[in-house]
Amino acid sequence: MSATTKPRRRGPLAWFWYRVMLGQKTPKAGPTVLRPGPRGWRGPGAGESVLVEPAAEWRGTTVQVCGLYPFGVGAGTPVIGVPLGRHLLSGATVCADPISWFQRARLIRNPSMFVLGLPGLGKSTLVRRILIGLAGYGSIPLVLGDIRPDYVDLIEELGGDVIPLGPGRGSLNVMDNSEVVEAAGRLRRAEEATEDPAEKARLVKLREQLLADSKGRRAALIEALVTIQRAGKPLEDREDSIISEALDMLDESGIDAPVISDLLELIRKAPDRLREVALDRGDMGRYQQITELLEVALSGLIRSSRLGSGVFSRPTSRPMRRDRPVVFDLSGIQQSQDALRAAALLASWSTGFGQVAIASTLAEAGLEPRRHYIIAMDEIHQALRSGPGMVERYDQITRLNRGWGVGQMMITHTMKDLDSLVTEEDRMKARGLVERSGMVVLGGLPAAEMPLLSKVVRVSQAEQGLLMKWQEPAAWDPETGAEATPPGLGNFLIKVGSRPGIPFQVQLTNRERHVHDTNRLWKEQSRIGTLEDQEALS
Repeated sequence: MSATTKPRRRGPLAWFWYRVMLGQKTPKAGPTVLRPGPRGWRGPGAGESVLVEPAAEWRGTTVQVCGLYPFGVGAGTPVIGVPLGRHLLSGATVCADPISWFQRARLIRNPSMFVLGLPGLGKSTLVRRILIGLAGYGSIPLVLGDIRPDYVDLIEELGGDVIPLGPGRGSLNVMDNSEVVEAAGRLRRAEEATEDPAEKARLVKLREQLLADSKGRRAALIEALVTIQRAGKPLEDREDSIISEALDMLDESGIDAPVISDLLELIRKAPDRLREVALDRGDMGRYQQITELLEVALSGLIRSSRLGSGVFSRPTSRPMRRDRPVVFDLSGIQQSQDALRAAALLASWSTGFGQVAIASTLAEAGLEPRRHYIIAMDEIHQALRSGPGMVERYDQITRLNRGWGVGQMMITHTMKDLDSLVTEEDRMKARGLVERSGMVVLGGLPAAEMPLLSKVVRVSQAEQGLLMKWQEPAAWDPETGAEATPPGLGNFLIKVGSRPGIPFQVQLTNRERHVHDTNRLWKEQSRIGTLEDQEALS
């Protein structure tokens, strides 16, 4: 027997197979050839490998890599939606957005996303990337309130409209109902043109729903503005009833686009319908006493500088279009004007959602093509903290049917922003905004946020450690003396229900970097200073 062979042993199962099942004798043992193991030949000088490098991995669609089957394997992260960046652990491409994960992937129950993270870590960059991607998929981006501004350049690049708001920059008539009246007229003409009773009834229902939605949205906005004008003091029940009845009377009067002054004048005239809802008991003096504070607040919306001296009581300077991207530019409002900024956010939200409601109703009636919108609402805490009951007003203004093909992205800094509301009722409703969101995207957050966050999102200890690590400040570069890149810049964690989070880092293309630079004003100042210094030195 040679040194390279040895007898092969046969077990009892092999013996049984050959002797009983096949009726054959057990074959004689043949020579066995020694082969190297998975790491090579073992032994001194034999060349066994200590480290086996992993094979290179690539990712592609089934169309691209179908020839590699069955060697291709499925990825650990969904590939449906806007490409956002790389998975921090596996390096796989992470794709996600609220519309695609609701409509195509069926991973979430409603097309909404809530983004939380400290300032300067890339929340706006993430939202812009999603807006760009969904615009490529055919959705229309609507940025309802851009304070810094972070989205103006993007909307301009996408061929959209920029609507400035603020003292001396632009006005928005919160009483304007002309577009709804025009849409209702189109629905009425369609009713008259059809002979099908079922279709006629359907169109009547759509028209009535549109008018009721418009009235409710306008009433909620006016009540919210009055609350802000009163420094957070909410309206009484009778004042709510007076505003609602007055809006009905203005709609019936046929005024094309009434303004706040028309509402104030009608209340001062004290018609019988308003006196009846005011319960003045036939006493004009009692009516004037009931409406006095309401008149003061409405007068303030017209003249007071607290809310921009007519920003919301003059004719709309630039109407919003429904067929293209739109951003409401609020950057002209100073940081010290908290009340005006909150009011402008609410007015932008109301106008944007009102136009989406019109577009969806007309599309349902077959009078306009079906359009899908992705709506971004940044700094929502500024409006919610402007007075008691503002969360309820926000819900009334922004409520939309998920069947209308509308995705929402709400952005704020921390859960403390929502937990600092005046009343416990508002705080619970604000936490509900996060709980009801289809997906929650988390950036760097401090340790103090974890107990509040855990009340609405199930976050493991490991995930909490990751979020706290991302909020750490950047280290100093000893060579340049400048601050290095923060550890959490562009890093986010996607949470859907109780599933494990997906950590990823946003990666930008060169083509889109210039619309994602939120510090360009500082860089321009630095360049100017450098030139001045050079001229002085020369």
